Amino acid sequence: MPRRTHIQTTLNGEEIDFLCEPRQSLLEVLRDELGLTGTKEGCNNGNCGACSVLMDGRVVNSCCVLGVEAEGSEVVTIEGVAEGDTLHPLQQCFLEEAALQCGVCTPGFIVAAKALLDSEPDADEARVRHWLAGNLCRCTGYDKIVRAVLKASEMEEVSA
Repeated sequence: MPRRTHIQTTLNGEEIDFLCEPRQSLLEVLRDELGLTGTKEGCNNGNCGACSVLMDGRVVNSCCVLGVEAEGSEVVTIEGVAEGDTLHPLQQCFLEEAALQCGVCTPGFIVAAKALLDSEPDADEARVRHWLAGNLCRCTGYDKIVRAVLKASEMEEVSA
C-alpha cells in the first residue's frame, strides 16, 4: 500500500487537511478524496482546461499538478466561485448567454475567466479570447462564452 502524505491547504476559503498518495494529481484528490466533482477531467494531460482551478491566484490544470503540491497553497475550485446559493456574476452570465451545453468545459472556463477578470476587470474581447485559449469546448463554440465573460466584466461586483 502506497504511503499517504498529510497535506494542509486552504480550499475554497477554508483551511483543510487531507491525505493523498504522492502520485495522485490534484484533480484526483479533489474529485476522489474530497468529493468536489465540479472540476472535470477532460484530456488528463493539460490540453483542454476542463480541470482548471486557481492555485495561489494562478490558473493551473489540476490534472498536471500533484495533490502534494497543494501543501500550504490556496486553491479555489468551481465550488468556491459562488457565494453559497448566490451565483457569481460569471456563472449567471454563462446561464443568460447560453454559454454551455454538455458542461464538461464550463467549470474550467469560469475559473479561468474569473482569474482574468480579477486581474483585468475591463478586459476587451481580444484579451478574453487570448486568455481563454487554453480552454477547449467541443459543443458550443466560443462566441457565447466570450459574450458571457464580456457581459460579466461590465458588472461591478464581478471581482468581488
